[in-house]
Amino acid sequence: MAHVGLWIYQNGGGDRIEARLVQLLREMGHSSTTGLNLRYAVAESGKMLFNGVNLYDELDIFFSYNAGEQTVYQVYMYEQLDRHIPCINNFDAFRISEDKFKTNDLLRSAGIRTADYFLCHREDVETIRAKVLEWGKAVFKTVDGWGGIGMALVDSKDKLDMILPFLNQTDLRFFYIERFIDYDGSDFRVDLVDGEFIACYGRKAREGDWRTNVTSGGSVILRDDCGDEVIRLAQRAAAAIGIEIAGVDIIYDREREEYVVLEINGIPAFATPEQEAMGLNFNEKKVQKIAELIDRKVKNG
Repeated sequence: MAHVGLWIYQNGGGDRIEARLVQLLREMGHSSTTGLNLRYAVAESGKMLFNGVNLYDELDIFFSYNAGEQTVYQVYMYEQLDRHIPCINNFDAFRISEDKFKTNDLLRSAGIRTADYFLCHREDVETIRAKVLEWGKAVFKTVDGWGGIGMALVDSKDKLDMILPFLNQTDLRFFYIERFIDYDGSDFRVDLVDGEFIACYGRKAREGDWRTNVTSGGSVILRDDCGDEVIRLAQRAAAAIGIEIAGVDIIYDREREEYVVLEINGIPAFATPEQEAMGLNFNEKKVQKIAELIDRKVKNG
């Protein structure tokens, strides 16, 4: 029997997901401790303590699934805990998935199409200016942003001249841009656990916008056109960065007539009760596969 540490988001039905996972793990013979937010852990002389309990000794595996409440300190402790016990996602893959440049760089090395990207030091203003003007339409992004936060579309010299002084006032160390892809305003989100296909749905940008993120006004949509090509592409992308649980975002480039991996999410949300009501019914399959993944990890050491 293994002792599993869990930190799972509680809003939007997360509490029910957590209860189901605990039940499944119990049926497999494993005990669980929930609410292990490493923000409240401390380290002392070879120990990581949470409420006085040494996590290095007491836990056999740690499952972290809470994007909304992540802090720099929590992630810092997560990295160190991963050096002592198995964690899901493993920290190296999780860290890569949190960085758009590092993700795309690895995907390109694996022969997987991503958006064309460019990164340079913040002092190389003329270099970034030349690249934006060459592409004609580019998206400025923060490499570690999510939910569409910090993105800006530049499609003219005037917009570029307007945004650069603003960016120079931020604490960004570098500029990261992606060539804007001509697409229909919708994406595919392919949910995977341990390389296995769980579900495919999508997001659609609101009228007049180009961002599909729900936090930016996009809406979740059902997809009946997620074929084998899209699923295989998502599986290849997840394998390329070595991540166990992933939500791979894919769009169709109408100009080049090919599917493109836009992003890999290490904490893709389960369907909310409202989304379940509209027909997204993958939660039970996903939580079962996560329980099986945890069980396999602890048995294989």
